[in-house]
Amino acid sequence: MTTELRRLRNYIDGEFRDAADGRTIEVVNPATGEVYATSPLSGQADVDAAMAAAAAAFPAWRDTTPAERQKVLLKIADAFEERAEELIAAESENTGKPLELTRTEELPPMVDQIRFFAGAARMLEGRSAGEYMEGLTSIVRREPVGVCAQVAPWNYPMMMAVWKFAPALAAGNTVVLKPSDTTPASTVLMAEIIGAIVPKGVFNVLCGDRDTGRAMVEHPVPAMASITGSVRAGMQVAESAAKDVKRVHLELGGKAPVVVFEDTDIPKAVEDISVAGFFNAGQDCTAATRVLVHESIHDEFVSALTKAAADTKTGRPDDEDVLYGPLNNANQLKQVSGFIDRLPAHAKVETGGHRVGDKGYFYAPTVVSGLKQDDEIIQNEVFGPVITVQSFRDEEQALEYANGVEYALASSVWTKDHSRAMRMSKSLDFGCVWINTHIPLVAEMPHGGFKKSGYGKDLSAYGFDDYTRIKHVMTSLDA
Repeated sequence: MTTELRRLRNYIDGEFRDAADGRTIEVVNPATGEVYATSPLSGQADVDAAMAAAAAAFPAWRDTTPAERQKVLLKIADAFEERAEELIAAESENTGKPLELTRTEELPPMVDQIRFFAGAARMLEGRSAGEYMEGLTSIVRREPVGVCAQVAPWNYPMMMAVWKFAPALAAGNTVVLKPSDTTPASTVLMAEIIGAIVPKGVFNVLCGDRDTGRAMVEHPVPAMASITGSVRAGMQVAESAAKDVKRVHLELGGKAPVVVFEDTDIPKAVEDISVAGFFNAGQDCTAATRVLVHESIHDEFVSALTKAAADTKTGRPDDEDVLYGPLNNANQLKQVSGFIDRLPAHAKVETGGHRVGDKGYFYAPTVVSGLKQDDEIIQNEVFGPVITVQSFRDEEQALEYANGVEYALASSVWTKDHSRAMRMSKSLDFGCVWINTHIPLVAEMPHGGFKKSGYGKDLSAYGFDDYTRIKHVMTSLDA
C-alpha cells in the first residue's frame, strides 16, 4: 500500500501555485528518514512572478498607516495562536522536533515577537525638525525600503520566518520569503494563515533550492536581501547583492564560547550549559557548544558535564521525555559524524560520538575534551549535539581562546565576580554576552553578530530599523 505524498505549493499574489515548469523536491521527515511531501522547485519564472506581485503590492502597503499595519500583525499573531496545533505539527514533521518543546519553547516566543513588531510599527523614530541653516527647516523621514527577498534556514523554520517577515511588514515592506528546501511545510502553512489577512502580493512564499534563493537575490526588483544561513551562503548573497547595490542583512552562524571561571556554581552551570548546548540537537547559531573552563575546576566540570550529557535523551517528536530530536537531514548527520571521525589523537570523546538507531538522523549527546585552539572542531561550526571543552589558566588566555575564531555571534561568562564579568563582557568580541546564563532571547533586545557571523540585527527596534531607510527633507521658510 502506497501512502500519497502531501503536495506543498508556492504562495504568490494571493494564491497557491505549483512551480511554473512543474518541478518538485521530495521532503523528508528527519525523525523517520522517509519522504512525506513534495514541494515546488521554483525557477526563474516563479521568482519573476513573486517579485512582480510584491512590487505591485508595495505602494499600497507602504502607504498604509502604522496603526493599520499594527492591526494586521496583531491579527496574524492571534491567528497563529488559534492554529497553533497545526503549526506545531507541521514544524515537527519538518524538523523532527519534540512536539511538547515546540509547543512551549517556540510558538509562544513567535507570537510575542509578532506582537512586538506590531507595536514597533507605531514607534518609528522621529527626531525633531530644526533649522540648521538660516531660512531652512530640515526633517527626517523613515521609510520602508521596498520589496524584501528573504531566505530562512532549516533549524528554526517557523521562528526564523517570523524574524524576517514581521519587521519587514511592520515597516511597510512587501516580502518574498523562501524556506529551506528541507523544511518548507510550516512556512507554506504560514502563507495560508497570513494570506487570509494581508492584501494579495504583500506576503509571498517561494519553495526551492539554493538556485531559487540565488535567483531571488540577483533579481532586480528587491531592494533588500536577508538571509539566515551558513557563512558561505552569506558571502554569496553579499557578492550577488553588490552587483546592484542591494541592502544585505546577514545572520550567519556562530561558535559561542562559554567561559567558566573557578568561582562558578558548577552543578547549576553544567545543568544550564548542557541544555543550551544540546537543545534543538545543537542546531542553533548561539548554542553553548565551545566550553572554556578554568584549569583548577576542569576535571570536575568535565566529569559533571559528561554525566549530564549521558543523561540527556534524544528521540521521536511524540516522546515527552526527550530534550531534542534528530539532526535535520542526511547531509547534516554526515557533517556532524565527520567532525568526530576526524578528531585528532589528543582529543577524547567523553560520551556519545555516534548515531542513535538506524532510522532517522538521531545523534547522541556528545562531549569532547582535550582539545587545542587550532583544532578543526574548535574553529568550525559543528551544528550538532556536540560540546567541546578546553582548559584555560587565566582571564587573558580565556579571552584569547574565546575571541580566537572567525565567528562572533554569542558568548557567555560564568562567574560570581561582578568586576570580572564586566571586564569580560567588554572584551568579548561577540554580538551578545550572557552572564551566568546562556541562550535566552527576548523580542526587545537585538540579536546579531560581528565578523563572519554577519551584520544586521534581528528582533528589537534595531531589527525594525534595518528594514527602513532614511530620507532628509529640507524646506525653505521663505517660499
